[in-house]
Amino acid sequence: MKILNLKMLTFLFVSTMLLVSCNDNDTVAVSDPITEQEAIALIEADDLSDEVNNIIDDFLVENEDFSKSSETEGKMENFLPCVTRTIILTSTTKTVTLDFGEGCELPNGNVLSGKIIMSYAIDTNVNSLTISHTFENFYFNDINVEGGNTIVRIRENENGNPQSTITFDTTLTWSDGVFASREGTKTREWIEGYDTRTFGDNIFLITGNWTTTFKDGTVLSANVLEPLRREMACRFIVSGILELHKQDRSGTLNFGDGSCDNVAIFTNEAGVETEVVLRRN
Repeated sequence: MKILNLKMLTFLFVSTMLLVSCNDNDTVAVSDPITEQEAIALIEADDLSDEVNNIIDDFLVENEDFSKSSETEGKMENFLPCVTRTIILTSTTKTVTLDFGEGCELPNGNVLSGKIIMSYAIDTNVNSLTISHTFENFYFNDINVEGGNTIVRIRENENGNPQSTITFDTTLTWSDGVFASREGTKTREWIEGYDTRTFGDNIFLITGNWTTTFKDGTVLSANVLEPLRREMACRFIVSGILELHKQDRSGTLNFGDGSCDNVAIFTNEAGVETEVVLRRN
């Protein structure tokens, strides 16, 4: 009987150790590292959203007092002549449609088509304006954009500059069927060019955090460590640092010293640096 009990205790001990070992293996499992392709896709999506937000910012600066006008349709000659605007006014609201037709080329070479539709309450006496906007058959080059954003725009922040905080929930679909859904918040301080009504000289500093979920279920989270400098005359972010997370993996993207180039440096959690060549989206 003692021998039987000893065997039983030995069996239970070994079984318990095996179970603990299996659980330990489960807890130390790590995800695949962040790939160069994932980082590039994330940046491409961010570039797209920056272009769209710049167009909206430019329109709002050009038309801050538009509620006092009787004009409801026309070209945006001082901004992008290939864009047609249509405005529906009530006593309290304004709905704006920016129609890019079948293709409207921006000064930096990107081509937009389809419509951006914005709506907001008319109140010219406040410093803050809340705008909702959606897309209708909208394409950025060959990337389809769906969903909507909410923008809280301040005419002057503490630095005396226009500033927009964008909460977004959009889906991007590339021509090859790859898609990414994006959620998060960005704050864009417009530091240069807002007083010239010229698209190409606009410069923004961007902060915030957001997540991107790709077609295969991969989720990348991004957090701005140093403000991203976006000069609209350049296709790429020219400086700033973005922190990336994918499950238990992390890294940073450094966009450089302010030069307009298509290179960023990705540093993984082990400190290994890799040069990332950005695509022309």
